[in-house]
Amino acid sequence: MADGVGSYNFLMNTIFIHDLRVSTRIGVYEWERHLPQTIRIDVDIELPSARAFESGELADAVDYAAVVRRIRAFTATNPHPLLERFTEAIATLVLDEFGAAGVKVRVAKLGAIPGVREIGVTAERRRDR
Repeated sequence: MADGVGSYNFLMNTIFIHDLRVSTRIGVYEWERHLPQTIRIDVDIELPSARAFESGELADAVDYAAVVRRIRAFTATNPHPLLERFTEAIATLVLDEFGAAGVKVRVAKLGAIPGVREIGVTAERRRDR
């Protein structure tokens, strides 16, 4: 087709937000709950349809700037001391608030342990079809 959108099956379309760095209080140790830490978040969002690729309209897409704003707002008041629960909460937020078909969230603490560049958790979730 002339507009660049062919007549083929769409298997999966994703948008990604990588290397989002935020400061939050997270951890199971007492000192971690009082000291903000920088964490890195990567989010791969499976889109619910291919409409944005066909229409070129923001209304048909997931607004990644809105996703970033929402994740930043969540991390500012993070209630979860455990990295695993924090990661799950972000995955749920993306699925529920942005209508994603699926999501992969990777969260890493940077320099949390001497001699280790990063430690973290990855969670992949899909919406029930």
